[in-house]
Amino acid sequence: MLRLRGNAPATVDEKGRLKLPTTFKADLDVFAKGEGQPGLRAYLTSLDGKGARLYPLPVWEAIEARLASVPGTNPAKRRFLEVTAYYGSEVEPDAQGRFVIPPTLREAASLVGEVAILGQMDHLAIWNKEAFAGRLVADPLTTEDLAALADLGI
Repeated sequence: MLRLRGNAPATVDEKGRLKLPTTFKADLDVFAKGEGQPGLRAYLTSLDGKGARLYPLPVWEAIEARLASVPGTNPAKRRFLEVTAYYGSEVEPDAQGRFVIPPTLREAASLVGEVAILGQMDHLAIWNKEAFAGRLVADPLTTEDLAALADLGI
């Protein structure tokens, strides 16, 4: 089972390439091998254009399988598929272990220069470092959040 956690700084170069930090790359490589893949293939997308999500392909395919059972007329399904397709792209690392972030997503989320890569259990969240720091201040974890988590047994 995949358990990505923690934060690792990284840099997106001028060509839009992101090299995964070794902390995450090792876990993703082990997962890929366990899934019978020769190497990491992933789906890189966003839900809102503010940050990116990198899903190992088997994790993304499981999401698609669950969506397949939802009627095509469901407006939430339609919107989810539209936004994740607009920002999304199947990616594989190059020989140096770098992923290219597609221009549409790179520009929308300002993924240039320093970025923060956050482990989110089954995927990685990629944020412009400065924008994410501002988000943490503007939208902090609250006592209500902690109470809701306690209700879930966390």
